[in-house]
Amino acid sequence: QVQLVESGGGLVQPGESLRLFCAASGSIFSINAMGWYRQAPGKQRELVADIVSGGRLNYADSVKGRFTISRDAARNTVYLQMNSLKPEDTAVYYCNADLMYGSSWKDRSEYWGQGTQVTVSS
Repeated sequence: QVQLVESGGGLVQPGESLRLFCAASGSIFSINAMGWYRQAPGKQRELVADIVSGGRLNYADSVKGRFTISRDAARNTVYLQMNSLKPEDTAVYYCNADLMYGSSWKDRSEYWGQGTQVTVSS
């Protein structure tokens, strides 16, 4: 059993910053990728940023230069520093992990956090 626990969402004004935090716990053998998705009302869930094993970072074009993803591999945590927030960043942000829970190639699964609301409004 694996759990993803998120925190850090909230209500901010345009131009302000927030930092999201996600910790994975449970039966984790290794993590293939870990990151953040978001879903705004009436829209599909989209990738915001993730870190792939080996350290490659991926960002949505809409957040490049404003958001920074980082990780603490020893603690199975990821952080998302969000600067210069815009109203269009308003969404529920979900932590996602693609991980191995055993040593077999079959022991792979994807997990989601419960979501944290980010609202950017004046």
